[in-house]
Amino acid sequence: MRRPKLTKVIRSRRVVLPVGETAADVVVSEGRIVEVLAHGAADLAGAELVDLGDVALLPGLVDTHVHVNEPGRTEWEGFATATRAAAAGGVTTIVDMPLNSIPPTTTVANLEAKRKVAEGQLYVDTGLWGGAVPDNTGDLAALYEAGVFGFKSFLAPSGVDEFPHLNAAQLEAALEEQARIGALAIIHAEDPRILDEAPHTPGPEYADFLASRPDDAEAVAVSGLLAAAKRTGARVHILHVSSAAVLPLLRAARAEGVQVTAETCPHYLTLTAEQVPAGDTAFKCCPPIRSESNRDQIWAALAAGEFVGIVSDHSPSTPDLKHLPRFGGDGDFAAAWGGIASLQLGLPAIWTEARRRGHSLADVVRWMSTGTAAFVGLTSKGAIAPGKDADLVAFDPDGEFTVDPAGLHHRNPVTPYAGRSLSGVVRTTWLRGEPVDVAGTPTGRLLTRGEA
Repeated sequence: MRRPKLTKVIRSRRVVLPVGETAADVVVSEGRIVEVLAHGAADLAGAELVDLGDVALLPGLVDTHVHVNEPGRTEWEGFATATRAAAAGGVTTIVDMPLNSIPPTTTVANLEAKRKVAEGQLYVDTGLWGGAVPDNTGDLAALYEAGVFGFKSFLAPSGVDEFPHLNAAQLEAALEEQARIGALAIIHAEDPRILDEAPHTPGPEYADFLASRPDDAEAVAVSGLLAAAKRTGARVHILHVSSAAVLPLLRAARAEGVQVTAETCPHYLTLTAEQVPAGDTAFKCCPPIRSESNRDQIWAALAAGEFVGIVSDHSPSTPDLKHLPRFGGDGDFAAAWGGIASLQLGLPAIWTEARRRGHSLADVVRWMSTGTAAFVGLTSKGAIAPGKDADLVAFDPDGEFTVDPAGLHHRNPVTPYAGRSLSGVVRTTWLRGEPVDVAGTPTGRLLTRGEA
């Protein structure tokens, strides 16, 4: 058997492996990890040595919830800008959401249009979700066969007309079809009746916006979804859980054998309603950032293994749509676009709060790489181990920086983390063993479901 030609040895006294953190040499050849050896044990003949010292080496993060918005709303974001931001933040794989682009990813033709636009623009590997909307149940099997990772649906209005939400009967039909073809259903779960009945007070006060998206909107929607999943046998995933009221429902459903998973996001783990300044609509997202006590319960569930992981839900827009006062807007939370831009900042934001709470780098890797890669079936991603892609991150856990929106790579300089001091600095990101140069030629690939 031909021994692979060694191309690189990346050495660190803090390599985060599946068994924990240790000093090690990671041997890379032809884009894959071929060996993980004791620190200093690798034969360097013919190999480039990268010695990180005490800078940690992590597997590249896998972010399965990113809104790229191209084609159609490229002024909001795009494949080049989003994937540059990902690479700068230590994210080596993203999975793009099917809405906010025009056309949405709801037919095979629309999928191919998005793939055509993405080619040649990707700085990290990129997969695509499909969408399940009221009029496309008959398209789902073909889309799944074409390689989407599963299907996103909304149970309340999505915010864009070309991606309508499902009512109860439409949800049942979509879940029945997804159960038939073995596909994963990922769901934005808020109840439209409760949202309609909640008070809607325009203006700059965050408490007024929070009252318009109450905990019950999530809990009631999740309860109905879990009942439908039990009836249909579909595998369902609850997107961006913000409310701790959802947690007992998930526990009970799992105890009954319902196939349900869930995720949460950096903003629900690092920000609180009490911290949001009046008129600072960079903090607006749906479902919303809730109270500090709620955040503590989400952290407890995360630590207990109740989420598959942490994903960004990176959902940017142009500054005018955010109604931000610093861009001449009125600071009206009711009118502003709901979405957090944080793709580049998720790792340091989570590490800052995780370390404060006594968690380790190994925990962060499990939440942001290993768990998310396994969730979407990317067996070549998510860990530093022989046979895996050499998607790696040099991360200085003791470095600190202050967030300057002008220094971020996503298209529009809006983020709720502006001015915050965060711990943890990404020094280098490698994609299949090669450093990602965000000013150079893109080397990312389009991924399809089922790839090794």
